[in-house]
Amino acid sequence: MISVVIPAYNEEGSILACLESLNRQTIPRDQYELIVVDGNSRDRTRELAAPLADLVFIQTSAKVGGARNDGIQRARGEIVATTDADCVVPPDWLERILADFSRYHPVQLYGTVYPREGGLGNHLALAFANTFSRLGYWTRTLYYTLGCNTAFDRQAFLAAGMYRVIDAGDDLEIALRMKKLGRVVLDPSLKVGFSMRRYQQFGTIRSLYQWLYIVYHGGESTKYQYSHQEYR
Repeated sequence: MISVVIPAYNEEGSILACLESLNRQTIPRDQYELIVVDGNSRDRTRELAAPLADLVFIQTSAKVGGARNDGIQRARGEIVATTDADCVVPPDWLERILADFSRYHPVQLYGTVYPREGGLGNHLALAFANTFSRLGYWTRTLYYTLGCNTAFDRQAFLAAGMYRVIDAGDDLEIALRMKKLGRVVLDPSLKVGFSMRRYQQFGTIRSLYQWLYIVYHGGESTKYQYSHQEYR
């Protein structure tokens, strides 16, 4: 069994495409579960997700990292993959993850991204991100693991202390702890379609600057929020 955790917040415009791509995997549907962890959306996110997911519930921990933590704690799979509600995955995504775990026995696996939207700027921005990923991995200086395209050995993830609940950079920080427990592996052929809508909304340069600033300063821890409520 492999579990997929998808954090979501007001994603009624994107959640169907994400879940439909996850329901079209090359491995049998009874060999994986889909868990949507919702940030108490004000739109129809939970209503739309319920028929396509195995479990949908409101998160009890703050921020995206906390949502992933909540989902992984509820997961039944020995391997847990994470993606975002505005991403789409290829049909062989889970098959590739399982093959990589069988071959490399990592504690954490991650891949690359490509833009769902067109435009030279979007392609250049993600080409830079993917190059950064490769350089960091090859030099063993920084594991640029994106939360939209990563997978964990669940027991190792829990033993490492899970994601830190911070504003940004949680997906880089977790890899630094995971590598103390075993192999962190990059598979460049493991690709996910990444939405550039936030970069388009705020501007690529501004978004990258804010992300790097928050990562450099370590983010701020926050306490639990929301009441726990389950939807099936």
